[in-house]
Amino acid sequence: MKKPISKPADARSRRQRFASAFLRFQRFRLEHRRFAREQSADVLLRVPHVKRARTVSRAAGLVLPATSKFLIDEVVAKHRVELLGWLAAAGGIATLVQGATSFALSQLLGVAAQRSITDMRKDVQRHVERLPVAYFDSVKSGELLSRVMNDAEGIRNLIGTGLVELSGGIVTAVVALGVLLYLSWKLTLVNLFALLVFGGGMTIAFKRLRPLFRARGQIQAEVSGRLVESLAGIRIVKAFTAEKHEEVVFAKGAHRLFRNVAKTMTGAVQAA
Repeated sequence: MKKPISKPADARSRRQRFASAFLRFQRFRLEHRRFAREQSADVLLRVPHVKRARTVSRAAGLVLPATSKFLIDEVVAKHRVELLGWLAAAGGIATLVQGATSFALSQLLGVAAQRSITDMRKDVQRHVERLPVAYFDSVKSGELLSRVMNDAEGIRNLIGTGLVELSGGIVTAVVALGVLLYLSWKLTLVNLFALLVFGGGMTIAFKRLRPLFRARGQIQAEVSGRLVESLAGIRIVKAFTAEKHEEVVFAKGAHRLFRNVAKTMTGAVQAA
């Protein structure tokens, strides 16, 4: 005759199954983060005409600083008024070209980012449904809903326009650095020192803010999970006249989220 499983042993086995499922879910999220980084590196090759439009946009952005140089050196200093119309035309055309290419980039990369977000959501939902039942016994359904729908939004800027802005900014900075070194290497080194000090301050600020941004997703998932369960069981809540209790619980969660957001805003200023 088989011996019945004791409750402590059964509880331990449930905790072990939950821990195993939780680790599997965390590994799955880390794999998708690596996938997002790899995908962001290839997005310029997958989306047609993006590299060309980015180059044109950055080249047009360099026209306005060049026109200001000619305006001061030629029109103001040497009184060559006939160049004023050409400079105004060049600046206007460059502004139109930069605006058009920036709009085209936002449209192309916006669609690519949304496609990647949709694929990631489908993968996360497929993985969550295959987790053991013990995991669902310990996690709110609303929290899982928030994880599936909101966590994928984190790659929007990574794959979308943020990637092009970053790469284009690097290209512009390298070109501008070369020009500045050619004009005056002493003033350029002074500016580089100021930029390094600013970059060090931003690094310290982001080190302090990164845990807060991670905690924000967890808090938002918990608040959303509690709200979804409260609205799904609204008949039970009303039957026990627990509206005030649910209101207090949601208010506490909302204030936790507010304090986290406020700390990210004031913490950056303090760190800088």
